[in-house]
Amino acid sequence: MTTRIDTTTSELVALSVLAEEPLYGYAIAKRVAARSDERLRLTPGVLYPLLKRLEKSGLVTATWETVRSDRAEEGSEGRRRKWYRLSAKGRKRLAHHANAQREHQRLIEAFLPPEEPEAGA
Repeated sequence: MTTRIDTTTSELVALSVLAEEPLYGYAIAKRVAARSDERLRLTPGVLYPLLKRLEKSGLVTATWETVRSDRAEEGSEGRRRKWYRLSAKGRKRLAHHANAQREHQRLIEAFLPPEEPEAGA
């Protein structure tokens, strides 16, 4: 089952993945899906506008790089990819989002009943 997430959570997830290493858009989407056991998906329609917004606000920097695969023919130019890197401002925003999310989780935990097995499990 895929979970829908709001804009703030999408930003938190993308910044968190980029805190590990620079990545291009498709790799970000794959990393998010893998880390969430395929429950979270940043579709192109969500991911690329998000990355554009993060870049415009200075939370990430982006550079175009040409990558040649091992299968590319000799003399071919290769594929251009836009690589995203977390900026210092992005690290601060990530820390803020992470702390706010943890605080929110602590608050909600106070209202959750004890865990019980789900019906039919």
